[in-house]
Amino acid sequence: MTASPTTTEPGASGAPGACDVLVVGGGINGAGIARDLAGRGWKVVLAEASDFAAHTSSSSTKLIHGGLRYLEYYEFSLVRKALQEREVLLRSAPHIMWPLRFVMPHDAAMRPAWMIRIGLFLYDHLARREVLPGSTGVDLRRSPYGEPLKATYTKGFVYSDGWVDDARLVLLNALDAREHGAVLHTRTTVTAARRHADHWIVTLRCADGERTVRARALVNAAGPWAEGFLREVATPARGEALATKSLRLVKGSHIIVRKRFTHDHAYIFQNPDKRIIFAIPYEDDFTLIGTTDVELAPDALAGFGKARIEEREIDYLCEQASRYFREPVTAADVVWTYAGVRPLLDDASGDPSAVTRDYLLETHADGGAPLLSVWGGKITTFRKLAEDAADLIGALLGDRRRAWTEHAHLPGGDLRDWIGAPQRPDTDFQRLLAAIGQRHPWLPPSLARRLARAYGARVGRVLGGAERLDDLGPEIAPGLHQAELEYLVREEWARVADDVLWRRSKLGLHYTEAQRMAVVQWFAEREHLWAKPPAAAA
Repeated sequence: MTASPTTTEPGASGAPGACDVLVVGGGINGAGIARDLAGRGWKVVLAEASDFAAHTSSSSTKLIHGGLRYLEYYEFSLVRKALQEREVLLRSAPHIMWPLRFVMPHDAAMRPAWMIRIGLFLYDHLARREVLPGSTGVDLRRSPYGEPLKATYTKGFVYSDGWVDDARLVLLNALDAREHGAVLHTRTTVTAARRHADHWIVTLRCADGERTVRARALVNAAGPWAEGFLREVATPARGEALATKSLRLVKGSHIIVRKRFTHDHAYIFQNPDKRIIFAIPYEDDFTLIGTTDVELAPDALAGFGKARIEEREIDYLCEQASRYFREPVTAADVVWTYAGVRPLLDDASGDPSAVTRDYLLETHADGGAPLLSVWGGKITTFRKLAEDAADLIGALLGDRRRAWTEHAHLPGGDLRDWIGAPQRPDTDFQRLLAAIGQRHPWLPPSLARRLARAYGARVGRVLGGAERLDDLGPEIAPGLHQAELEYLVREEWARVADDVLWRRSKLGLHYTEAQRMAVVQWFAEREHLWAKPPAAAA
């Protein structure tokens, strides 16, 4: 019997599960590492205490970017690595990632124009570009990009980066890991991890009880909880300290307002405190503004608490955006907020904005079974981080296996069955949308576009054999039919309404409270279906 995606046992019923690598954490780094390892043929188990992308990995500014401002801190290696990854990622999943142009109004009181030009020149040339156009100047007095801005901003610069649906990026990595043989558990906490000479014994706790897994190696990808995991959960074979690094927890908060401009470019604004914020087209009807950098105390996320924006952060973002927009942004305009905690490696910098965003992979191999801990990182470099981590794990296990993800598609990203040979990631999506319209002319255009964005080439799995809209079952909320909800439960680990409304999609932003409650009720009526004890894997 085949078990559900969430509750598949790592071993035979009645015996401890066994695997090569157990990954702790289902954010972008944990899911990416599990995917890479599984694709190399390693037997992988992943445990996530909440839902995939429940915390930091769904709370980013949602950019695939090199980090233009990091050049100011001489982070050339990080910027180059991130720039190299942009087009690799854009090609891997063009339905959830696409190019985005940014407008930077020039404020002479901030950075001088010559400094910006040098920075953009480096940004254009530190890594090869095939899809993304280079930077250019713009006369804001004669450009539609200047219309939403105050008249004092007359000149600016335009450059390229990319946009990503961050939560779905995590989901696609988890799906790919599972399809390569990994076993993934959500809502499963690692309560103990005891190191032995050649293996780890790891205790997993979920709603139906505890189970034990024996792993040859352990990967600590717990994000903001990575340091706490080593100090409080992992037990060394001898008396050595496993936690040798420290994290700085830096909260980044965002606000969502009704859209402030109609064109498809985003803005990057320079602030008097030398920070920057973005104003980005979001979900068709909104503008996303962020982010802040607020340092948190080490114990700020006791348990698995959710980070929340503070009133002073809302005021800060409104004030800085209002320095540029003709129409002021006020707290009353905010329709939604979110905050995430970036687990940055402590480099003794006094300024949270200056703390490195690069990652460090720390290994412990002496004195017991291999341990790899992930410190820091950013969403743009997750694939390279995962590749480096898989290389290290292979070396520690004495079996180096070939890397494979650089030219691989993420689930739904290979559009050839719909459009033939790929051309460019941005235009390929438009061709996919046209092909879906031809095959399923009964789909309302707005629904077709949302499904294409979410599922890409896998949209057929959601639609099944439907030949008309009624075949998708009852419409639980506007544009959300029972067939899609059943797919999300069956294939994408969705268990409560928030999984669907805020992570598998952002439909919650578009719905009224009554419409959101209809989705809550749908899940409540079916909770008994996945509350049963897990079946053993076949």
